Amino acid sequence: MKLFLGIDIGGTRLKCGLVNEGGELLTSAETHSPASVEALRQVLLTLVPQVLEGRTPAAAGFGCKGIIDPRTTQVAVLPGVWGFLTNLRLSSLLEELIPPGVPVAADNDAKAVLAGEMLWGAAIHRHNAILLTLGTGIGGAVLADGRILRGAGGAAGHLGHVSADPDGPLCICGSRGCLETLFSARAIEAAAWTLVHQGCASPMADILRAHPESLSTRFVFDQAALGDPLATHILDQRIALFAATLAGLIHAFDPEIVILSGSISCAGDALLEPLRAQVAPRIRGLIAHHVPIVLSGLSDTSGISGAAALARLALQAA
Repeated sequence: MKLFLGIDIGGTRLKCGLVNEGGELLTSAETHSPASVEALRQVLLTLVPQVLEGRTPAAAGFGCKGIIDPRTTQVAVLPGVWGFLTNLRLSSLLEELIPPGVPVAADNDAKAVLAGEMLWGAAIHRHNAILLTLGTGIGGAVLADGRILRGAGGAAGHLGHVSADPDGPLCICGSRGCLETLFSARAIEAAAWTLVHQGCASPMADILRAHPESLSTRFVFDQAALGDPLATHILDQRIALFAATLAGLIHAFDPEIVILSGSISCAGDALLEPLRAQVAPRIRGLIAHHVPIVLSGLSDTSGISGAAALARLALQAA
């Protein structure tokens, strides 16, 4: 059975693993994301042999933030703290770690996740789908008529940079009010901190004042489930914005399915139920078919399987 090396370069964690042809994650390792190219090389020198355990992958794949040229594996555009990767050919990171001739693929991390969903998850046998990765930031990818949409310069699918509020917060992309600034994990956590610092009273606020390290998106969802008024207010407001934006995306791409991945999606029904209820009336006038909004169908949602899916597809194309 062929094995595929997948490497996910995430905003806070770097993950590496070996995946089989059925999409099963066999071995994995992870660490904090390095802050320089040299640190990244050194981390991979440790992690890759650890997950390979002496085996040779049939192909390898990288999922990475930003705009990636899949023909060369070069990082074309990557703003923010990860800018040091710009112009780096990701395949060069594996030159000392895998035999010559082993194909190495790379793409934007959300496009990688969509590739995984197409091979092993919720997009199997689908020709039109929208994927959103809801985590530290918001990533996206679009399957249109059986092909992952790339656009003129490879930026197509950056759904986190659709404007949800034209006068909203500044975004890393240079715009204002992008969905990422309003519904990412950072945005939800920042909203909670703002209310705490403004002196608003609630059990959640009391906990955060005493234990600020408790703050996470999961914590806000848990507090809302317990009836906390501040947590409920934050999520009601943010999910409404997300629903309106998602309805617009459904009108634009007319998908068979919407797939949600990432840490925020771990909220499950606490996210899905209000989201479905608010999206449905916004699209019923023009979208005649039912558009299910579902969680990732991958058994491994770490990002490794998506990168490994790129590797498998590269091998098929070789």
